[in-house]
Amino acid sequence: MKHTTHTEDFIKELYTRMNIMTPQQLEFKVIAKQLNIYIFYWSDISQALFLKERSFIFLNKNLSKYQQWQDFCHELCHILLHTGHQGQMSPLFREYQENKANNFMYHACIPSFMLDEIEASNLTVEYVQHQFNVEYGFAFKRLEQYFSKKNSF
Repeated sequence: MKHTTHTEDFIKELYTRMNIMTPQQLEFKVIAKQLNIYIFYWSDISQALFLKERSFIFLNKNLSKYQQWQDFCHELCHILLHTGHQGQMSPLFREYQENKANNFMYHACIPSFMLDEIEASNLTVEYVQHQFNVEYGFAFKRLEQYFSKKNSF
């Protein structure tokens, strides 16, 4: 019996369509190019922007490569799944979108279908951090999510 979430299914389908099957293939510049998303670097906080049918992700240039990858996946959710200007929506709906984007970020940076392929003895925070190019705390939280879900079934 298959126990995956909508987010896990969405990300697996998205990456499979782009022929991204291993952690080494997870590169935000490649993903952005395939999805026609323009990336810019600046000194402000990372954010997504839509302008005349085009999608843009502005990444903070002062972040580490790990943080930029994590921010990219957060902003990717806004581009793929959200519409509207957050400044013009109710605070509760904005909070909902941010929570959804944060959840998406963890799954897009470290997809469950890729974790499923890793030998159980290798599923350590350090291993996942280095394989998926994320921060230590990020890998820790994602593995907590992954194992919590596995143990609930």
